[in-house]
Amino acid sequence: MYQLIKALTALHGPCGYEQQVARYIREQTSDITDSVEVDAVGNVICRMKGSQPGPRIVVTAHMDEVGFVIKKIEENGLLRFEKLGGHDDRILLAQKVEVTTEKGHLRGIIGTISAHYMKFDNPDAVRRHKELYIDIGASSKSEAESLGVQVGDIATWYSETEYLGNEKTGRIVGKGFDDRAGCAVLIEALKELKSRDFAGEVIALFSVQEEVGLRGASVAANHIEADAAIAIDTTAVSDTPESTMDNSLKLGDGTGIKIMDFSLIAHPAIKRSLVKLAGEHDIPFQREVFPGIGTDGGALSLGGRGIPTGVLSIPSRYAHSPVEVIDMKDLQATVDLLLSFIESLSERSTFTFI
Repeated sequence: MYQLIKALTALHGPCGYEQQVARYIREQTSDITDSVEVDAVGNVICRMKGSQPGPRIVVTAHMDEVGFVIKKIEENGLLRFEKLGGHDDRILLAQKVEVTTEKGHLRGIIGTISAHYMKFDNPDAVRRHKELYIDIGASSKSEAESLGVQVGDIATWYSETEYLGNEKTGRIVGKGFDDRAGCAVLIEALKELKSRDFAGEVIALFSVQEEVGLRGASVAANHIEADAAIAIDTTAVSDTPESTMDNSLKLGDGTGIKIMDFSLIAHPAIKRSLVKLAGEHDIPFQREVFPGIGTDGGALSLGGRGIPTGVLSIPSRYAHSPVEVIDMKDLQATVDLLLSFIESLSERSTFTFI
């Protein structure tokens, strides 16, 4: 799965510009599922029918990553930008980015003042993104335009996925694990289901624009009929020494079974089933209560007359940065629990509230 994540995170796909990712996922899934379509907003929807009657289950992961959009080209060739998705302005300075133009990709950096000027500056000040700029090496506006830059072009972190430390740690670092790691889990599950017996139908939803308001999943929830839903996404761990951390969710301790976040209180039937299956199959898991995030599960739960929804969370450090970190054991646990849930279903499966 490492090579799959490496390939997915190498693609550029910030919110609203997920075309590269959508094409790749369509290619990866077209031979292993019964059908693949791309809807009007860009969601990739794959369907796979089981060998027996049973419930219709939606499993979703979002394709978009946080990024930037170019809003102005200054006369000296520097690029002003807006944020796509949630960024912490404190980490923007001096980071490498890649700008995608119609002529190709351009390497850039988000500029910062030289350390020698610190004595003349307020070192405690946080420069907001509206004060910052991307330097692509152009010396003028006309040179930047000749390189292909236009207002509306996108930029993403320039960061390669690799092992943190080395392969022995089992941990990897890179950009866009939120939520290309979830996409990798879903693709891997579909590959496994190709050769397994299961009941009902699995609808794999690779959604767009999650980071700007769960928009793709909200559209899909209006036209996909389902008996239950599972969202696969990353979640922020709290196992580092900062004072705000409470050590309630740890890297390497297994997949997260969502209890609640700001977008969703997990449906009790789905939550109970996931916890039970994890225990029966010795799959490491953690119960997740974290109001600081939301997932596409929140949007899907509101579809139709309401869809019983749960979430499996991949623990992550340093989310929405160019150096996100996940543990491959947590990734595998997420795949295993998702497959166990799907294979546990039968024609008699129901997801009642009481």
